[in-house]
Amino acid sequence: MVVVLGFDIGGANTKAALLAVEKGKVKFCRVAVEYFPVWKDPNKLTKVLTALKEKLCTDKLDALGVTMTAELSDAYQTKREGVHHILGCVKKAFPNLPILVLNADAELQSIEASLDKPLSVAAANWAATGWLVAQKLANAVVVDIGSTSTSIIPIVNGKVAASGKNDMDKLICGELVYTGSLRTNVATIVQSIPIKGGVAGVSSELFALSGDVHTILGNILQQDYTTETADGRGKTLKEAMARLARVICADTNMLSQSEIVDMANYICSKQVQQVAAGLGKVYNRTKSLAPEQVSMVVTGLGRDFLAMEAAKQVGVDCIVDLGGLLQDEAVMATPAFGVALMAAQEIEGNTQ
Repeated sequence: MVVVLGFDIGGANTKAALLAVEKGKVKFCRVAVEYFPVWKDPNKLTKVLTALKEKLCTDKLDALGVTMTAELSDAYQTKREGVHHILGCVKKAFPNLPILVLNADAELQSIEASLDKPLSVAAANWAATGWLVAQKLANAVVVDIGSTSTSIIPIVNGKVAASGKNDMDKLICGELVYTGSLRTNVATIVQSIPIKGGVAGVSSELFALSGDVHTILGNILQQDYTTETADGRGKTLKEAMARLARVICADTNMLSQSEIVDMANYICSKQVQQVAAGLGKVYNRTKSLAPEQVSMVVTGLGRDFLAMEAAKQVGVDCIVDLGGLLQDEAVMATPAFGVALMAAQEIEGNTQ
């Protein structure tokens, strides 16, 4: 049996998955998430990684699997700088462990190779999710909606079949949609909102986030709202409503609760349309390549209220919740779980 820790190091959240694996099968899994906005103090990343390891409570580790998206943070001038800094923090936190880094071809490589070609591992966490699902389904499209963005990953004949290998290319082909369950500025989802028999334009200020919308609609619980709010205040229903009212330069004395709920429903519907636009492109392309029915697999915090609703708009063949295929823990930290399992299987293979 091998014990591996997988990290998905994001710009706002770092996720860790501890797996014990025997003969390729997961015997034990534990997941932890730390809200860490890397742009505030990137040099604290080493402490965050160590703290996550300690939270998962293990003394025995055989290897580390790593993937990342934090290199896009404006804490770094370039992605190359970001990758080098992030991997340097990983090495500092775990100096005596084999470290395997995921690249955009859904392969693991050494930390030395990753430092030599940093763009090959930049924003490759989607590849871990795709690889993980490909072990279960031969033809599928995975929709992973996290706090910040949506990854849409095609799988054909048991292989990840992504058209884009970096964020820019994925934005072009629809495999990345920059909308998420918590951190998305409402002003990037809608430009106007029906209200009081008319249509109001929206302020371009950072007044409210998608987390406020989904709090108001009951899509998330207060403990799910793990990121900072736009105004630094709390995450209660009342506070979320106050923030959303401000988007149209109003407040809770000017709008009724039902009017604010109607605003939230409208914004949510537009966010679903954003996801559906990318999903439609990827799903139709995958259908043209796959020899049989293409399932849609949903995962991440927004799987129920965004991904599934987008799937209904697109008219997919079959919707599968990743929680039904894997351990429930994997759903909230899918790339960390996937890269840990990949690393564990590679370590096992090397020791047989």
